[in-house]
Amino acid sequence: MKEVAGKVAVITGGGQGIGRAMAERFGDAGMKVVIGDIAPGPVETTTKELQQKGHDVIGVVTDVTSLESVEALRDPALDAYGAVHVVCNNAGIGPGAEGQIWEHHVNDWRWSLDVNVIGVVNGINAFVPTLLAQGVEGHVVNTTSGNGGFTPMINSAIYATTKAAVVTITECLWGQLREIGAQVSASLLYPSTRTPGALNTGIWRPGANRPERYNRPGAPPREGRDALAQYVKRMEAVGQTVQFAPLSEVADMALEGILNDTFWITAPSETQQAKIRARATSQIEMTEPGYLLEANLMTSRPSAGKD
Repeated sequence: MKEVAGKVAVITGGGQGIGRAMAERFGDAGMKVVIGDIAPGPVETTTKELQQKGHDVIGVVTDVTSLESVEALRDPALDAYGAVHVVCNNAGIGPGAEGQIWEHHVNDWRWSLDVNVIGVVNGINAFVPTLLAQGVEGHVVNTTSGNGGFTPMINSAIYATTKAAVVTITECLWGQLREIGAQVSASLLYPSTRTPGALNTGIWRPGANRPERYNRPGAPPREGRDALAQYVKRMEAVGQTVQFAPLSEVADMALEGILNDTFWITAPSETQQAKIRARATSQIEMTEPGYLLEANLMTSRPSAGKD
C-alpha cells in the first residue's frame, strides 16, 4: 500500500496497549479505524477518546477465539465504511502458566492457542477473502514476538510456542498471496522500539480476562497476575532501573512496515540477531541449542547452567 489516508484499518486487541497505539497512529495518518477487543471497557474508552481527538473510529467487543465474533467485527466495519484495507491481528494474551512445561495446565495451553494462534487464523479467514474480493491494495499485519518468533525463552514455553506459530502462519500467508499475484500483502510485527526500554502492555498481566471455559485450579485472578512488579523487583535486585519505551514507536514501525511492504517489522537488535545466528548455526551444524540457556531477567526463573 502506497497511501493509507482515507483507508480503513481493523485492529484486534485495539482497546489497549500496542493495539491502541496503532489505532491512534493510523487515525493520525487519516485512516478510519475499527477497534476490536474482548474487554468492553477499553473498547468504549479508547473509541471515545480517539473520537474526541477527531479520529473516525468505531469499536466492537470481539472475542478472537470465535470465528463468528470476528465476522461480527468485519460486518460492522463494512457497514460503516464500505471496505477494509488493513487488518491487524494483534490480540494476544499471556496465560499465567506456572512451573515447568510438564506442569502447565492444559487449559493454559488451550486458552493461549485459541487467542494467540486461532485468533490470527480467524482474522485471516474472516477478512482475507474480503480484502481479495475488493480488488484493491490491502495488508494483513500479524503481531508476533521475539520470544518464540525468533528464539524462545525456555521459561515461557506456551507463549513462545504460540508466537512461533504466528510466524509460520504469516510466512505461508505471504507466500500464498504472492503466488496468486494478489494486491494484498502480509507482515509480521515484532513489538520493539528504537528507544531502549520495556513495553508496558497487557502482557504484563498474565491470566487477565480468562474466560470461565479455560479456568483451572489456582488460576490468576480475573485482573491477572502483576508480572511487571515482579520484573521490576528482579531488576532492582541487580541494581538496574526499569525504563519503558513509548508504544507509539511500535505503532510508527507498523505503519512504516505497511507502507514499505516490510515482512519482518522489527527494530534491529544486536542481541537478538546474535541469537538468530546461533539458532541457525545450531540447526545447520546439528549442535545442541546452548543459546537457550542464557540467563535473563524477563522470566521469573533464571535459566539453568548460569550463575
